[in-house]
Amino acid sequence: MHSHFIDQILQATGASDCRRMERIQELWSGYGEIARYELSDSTYRTVVVKHVSWPDDIAHPRGWNTNLSHQRKLKSYAVETAWYNQWSRLCDDTCRVPQCLACESLDDEVLIVLEDLDASGFAHRKSDVNRKEISACLKWLAHFHATFLGQSPEGLWKVGTYWHLDTRPDELKVLKDKKLKQSAAAIDTKLNQCRHQTFVHGDAKLANFCFSASGEQVAAVDFQYVGGGCGMKDVAYFIGSCLYEDECERMAVDLLEIYFDHLESAVQSRDESYDTESLIHEWRMMYPIAWTDFHRFIKGWSPGHWKINSYSERLARQVLETL
Repeated sequence: MHSHFIDQILQATGASDCRRMERIQELWSGYGEIARYELSDSTYRTVVVKHVSWPDDIAHPRGWNTNLSHQRKLKSYAVETAWYNQWSRLCDDTCRVPQCLACESLDDEVLIVLEDLDASGFAHRKSDVNRKEISACLKWLAHFHATFLGQSPEGLWKVGTYWHLDTRPDELKVLKDKKLKQSAAAIDTKLNQCRHQTFVHGDAKLANFCFSASGEQVAAVDFQYVGGGCGMKDVAYFIGSCLYEDECERMAVDLLEIYFDHLESAVQSRDESYDTESLIHEWRMMYPIAWTDFHRFIKGWSPGHWKINSYSERLARQVLETL
């Protein structure tokens, strides 16, 4: 890490010294790491540092080593910097995100110094979740979407999510499902022309939620692909990230009701005059379209992926028949 960044950590936290304790995870394709740092003489005992450094040799785990992929990642870190500098402070305890203590770019490196959510009561990560824990994540998404309804995503992705069609021409090119391929633009247009637009997290998978000990509260991390869009993109992607096909068939309808109940109260608590009936009606119709949009990406990106299942294929067929 550049010595200037070490100085930034100390300055942002008021610490006299800092020590890298552990790597939390390596960033995708070797673009750096997220690590926990211990501080001396600071009101913060620890902080989480996201340090991005462009690799000399790009090694994508699935072979997508293109300049377009590299440029997309570079922009994603610029977007995350803008998110923490301009937007994250609008999130309250109902859609908790880590406090950003410092955020800076220098040459081919990026530094983001964040509150340690583990130390703030969100120390649990889940690979399997129960209904209460799923509901906590859906509540977070509902309040996040309500917070940014009608906002213009300045500094962020104009259209959020990491699988957005305009940023994924390579995956579309190799997609073998001809009908889905031919309909990709129409699906994208339907989502982009929704009357009710908000910010989407853009990568709202289970792994990006940090749970309280009770499982009733969550905070979210990883805002590289936050941007404008229909909230159903996040909801469909989240449900698909934590449920297998038989669970989707059995639980998806009830989970959508949980989300929409939270969304209605979240919007009303912020703006009593907002037309929540129109919002919920439109987004309910967008759920299978949002699911099919991600299905289009995953079938091109990784044709053998476990998320390509009978539930996804059924929803996609229904959507394609209506176009």
